Amino acid sequence: MEAESITLFQNFAYALIALLCVTALYQVISPLLEGDKKKKRMASVASAREGMRKNRMEMLNEEARLRADNRGMAKNLVDKFSLEKLLEASDLKDKLAQAGMRGQKPIYTFYAFRLAMPIGMLIFGLVVFMGVNPWDWGFMQRVTATFAATLLGYYLPGIYVNNVSKKRLASIMPVFPDALDLLLICVESGMSVEMAFGRVAEELADSSVELAEEFSLTTAELSYLTSRRLAYENLARRNNHVGIRSVATALIQSERYGTPLGDTLRTMANENRQMRVMAAEKKAAALPAKLTVPMILFFLPVLFIVILTPAGMRLADALGGPGGFGGGGGG
Repeated sequence: MEAESITLFQNFAYALIALLCVTALYQVISPLLEGDKKKKRMASVASAREGMRKNRMEMLNEEARLRADNRGMAKNLVDKFSLEKLLEASDLKDKLAQAGMRGQKPIYTFYAFRLAMPIGMLIFGLVVFMGVNPWDWGFMQRVTATFAATLLGYYLPGIYVNNVSKKRLASIMPVFPDALDLLLICVESGMSVEMAFGRVAEELADSSVELAEEFSLTTAELSYLTSRRLAYENLARRNNHVGIRSVATALIQSERYGTPLGDTLRTMANENRQMRVMAAEKKAAALPAKLTVPMILFFLPVLFIVILTPAGMRLADALGGPGGFGGGGGG
């Protein structure tokens, strides 16, 4: 019994040693059989990202198609009269994007107004200037006024879009250096560029809705476009300002040449802050020249009246009193 127990124990020990040897050999050989695990993981992430991008683009194309089928009277009017060719405006899509008007609907609305406004102003000129003529103008003056009103109606949509773009840019630029500082903090804390833009967009929602919207669009484009350079170029094109264009160029160069993104953002934040100070100094320096005409027209006449009226009254009293030039003397 004792010999059988020793033999059984030896067999068990041999089996355990063999199992451990096989396990150790598998642990050594299995990494060699798997290949480059990191490369496979990166490839799987890239394929998943590409699949998400394709699904998102298909959804966007479907939404765009649905919007294109339901654009209403403006689209029908533009398509019927081929207004895109007749009233072609250069860089219209970029100008509308700078005004915060995106998609195809604002484009069709712009062309519809560019057709309707001259006609409306022509009718107004014919009725007021040619028909009623409240100022008793001559024939050529009435014709000139009617033509000027028609021309004004043609340019009014473009003037409106430019004014909206300037107001929107004026609300973006004072907050832009602070936004770059927030981007710098997010990037240096370890966030990716997409997450940093998204986080800053959330923080800026209260101070500047327009800039938060731009950063949100940049976040989406960084996630779904094939190249980050396209997202940065779109950001510069949607905001036609030298500071934003310089930031987009610096980000593109940092992406291309591998320079530290934190240093780039820090430099761009300082430059944009200096540009903001220089813009304020420029307005302050231009203030005396702008005040010259209002002072000549409004302040100086009042000042002369206040200064000269007492002297004139004294002079009138002196000339009109007894013994003066105006007094009657008996002789």
